[in-house]
Amino acid sequence: MPRLLGALFAAALALAACGEPDPQDTEGTELTGEPEAGTAGASGAEQPSTTAADAVYDRGDTDLLEIVQERGRLVCGVSGTRVIFSETQPDGTVVGVDADFCRVVAAAMLGDADSVEFVSLTTAERFAALQSGHIDVLFRSTTWTQSRDTEVGLDFGPVIYYDGQQLMARSSDGFSASSQVADIAGAVVCALAGTTTEQNVSDAADAAGIHITLTTLEDFDVIIENFITGACDVTTADGSALAGRKAKQQPDDQEWVIFPAIPISKEPLAPVYPQNQSRFGDVVNWAVYATIIADEKGITSDNVAEMVAGPPDAEARRLLGGEGELQTAMGLAPDAFYRAILQVGNYGEILARHLEPAGLTRGSINAGWSDGGLIYAPPAR
Repeated sequence: MPRLLGALFAAALALAACGEPDPQDTEGTELTGEPEAGTAGASGAEQPSTTAADAVYDRGDTDLLEIVQERGRLVCGVSGTRVIFSETQPDGTVVGVDADFCRVVAAAMLGDADSVEFVSLTTAERFAALQSGHIDVLFRSTTWTQSRDTEVGLDFGPVIYYDGQQLMARSSDGFSASSQVADIAGAVVCALAGTTTEQNVSDAADAAGIHITLTTLEDFDVIIENFITGACDVTTADGSALAGRKAKQQPDDQEWVIFPAIPISKEPLAPVYPQNQSRFGDVVNWAVYATIIADEKGITSDNVAEMVAGPPDAEARRLLGGEGELQTAMGLAPDAFYRAILQVGNYGEILARHLEPAGLTRGSINAGWSDGGLIYAPPAR
């Protein structure tokens, strides 16, 4: 087993993500652990998250949906340090977009949004943790790419956030939100070593016909520290990661700006789950879709009970567990998605809850399709 886990770790490390890493990502911790015996560890909002080494679940060749339902909790891999997406609080609770979608899936599968165990994972650990059975599903700001979809032996669910790599600089250095890649000519740009972030910014500079001095570091906290002190003129990561850092770490005497308006890369962030677990995957997918459909129809956590009594249309009636519902055939309670929306909220509520404190909005790209955005769910029929 140690040799297998080591091999999975190596494969995952080779596919490390673009964007903000965790401080410990480069330590190379190999996943270890024995199958859990006894009661649950961290669960939902009331218990702290665990690390990948704390628990492993042998799913074998059985139905993962049945395993989760028999266990009574969903084991969800998250970052635990990623502002906006999954950040562990001093009391052990985990907050963020990714954490809330873990709760959405738990509510749909188990009827209780708090029946989730959060496992904190580095970017290097995340795929190995899923392959080895440490976790059931991964919501960890993970970019859906061709190689990951085909070579790693995992499946991706619906995109929950369309992100993209951007640059951050100081307005005192002449930069603004309208600045372009060409404007960083001659700048010292700090990026995370060994990730696609490094390659993306180099490619963007080449395409713009400019020269930059690229400094790579293995810890994003150090990159931000260097940026604050002026050792870096520019830093780069996923736009949401930069916005989170700006909201939390911008000194009072500095003004940080994020640009260009159109990112230099595409980073569609989506949940990940094991291949050949179609029933489990269907539930993950449709739990996410349910929040999107609810958002489209104005069904919120505040009014969902009223909507059950008087649904706006037939699709909403089916989605909320009324006549013609399809959840029973999926192995769920008829009101599974009603519970998810009631306990966690619709797509717009989830994003607003975590983007707005960082000074962000959904923007045009993460708007619903009827508002010109990319967020779109198949019909519930």
